Amino acid sequence: MAESLASAPAQPTRLPHPQPEAEELYRRWLSFLDEEFTRHQAAERRAEIVRDQIYQLYLGRPHGGKLNFNLTSELPLNVLQLSLDPGNITLEAGHYPDVDRERFAKSKPLLWFWIMFDRSPIGLNHWLGIRFRCMLGRHLFAKMGKGVRIDHGVELTYGYNLSIEDGVIVRQRALLDDRAEIHLGQGAVIGNYARIYSHTHAKDDYEKLIFAPTSIGARARVGAHTVVLAGTNLPDGAIVGPQGTAERQQGGGIFE
Repeated sequence: MAESLASAPAQPTRLPHPQPEAEELYRRWLSFLDEEFTRHQAAERRAEIVRDQIYQLYLGRPHGGKLNFNLTSELPLNVLQLSLDPGNITLEAGHYPDVDRERFAKSKPLLWFWIMFDRSPIGLNHWLGIRFRCMLGRHLFAKMGKGVRIDHGVELTYGYNLSIEDGVIVRQRALLDDRAEIHLGQGAVIGNYARIYSHTHAKDDYEKLIFAPTSIGARARVGAHTVVLAGTNLPDGAIVGPQGTAERQQGGGIFE
């Protein structure tokens, strides 16, 4: 028996897929959204598109109809329905003094879609989620490469300062705090709960913000729960182990 098992040919790995009918529907939905965000750049129109999509994802019916603000028994439902509209949402990033108001106005509806998709009943659908985030990233990021995988719960700040090259993997719950530029090189891997920053505070004055571009080199590995501080330039192929810290030194090196 052992000999037969040892000599048996290796079975090809088949990645999980939805059923064919569901996969075709998922692809149609992603294609529709991609076309809509390509055609519509105005913040107001993008907000309407996102509102209509989130409304159906959460409530299972199209947006529309007059809300009854007089019945106190319907106040929670009214709050929910109004809060599905990006136009009624304030995000923390919108309060930052360094925010580019014009660029953020265009990205805010997409950021809200990013957040609410992950929190919706379909947010943990891995096959769909990876493709949804890549589609949205093409309209949200400064650059979005091919073959990118971004897992559930990844946090962004502005989106428009983020550049991602081909083959990058960003695992669950990582933070890409792109208040200044963040660049993820080809084939880089960002571990679960990693925090990548592009801003810090002056040592002698915490109220003074310092912005510095952060770069993760090609094929670099950033371990789970690792912190990459603003201004770090992680070399190609570098590895920072789990729960480590990477930061720029005066000589341009890093601490691990």
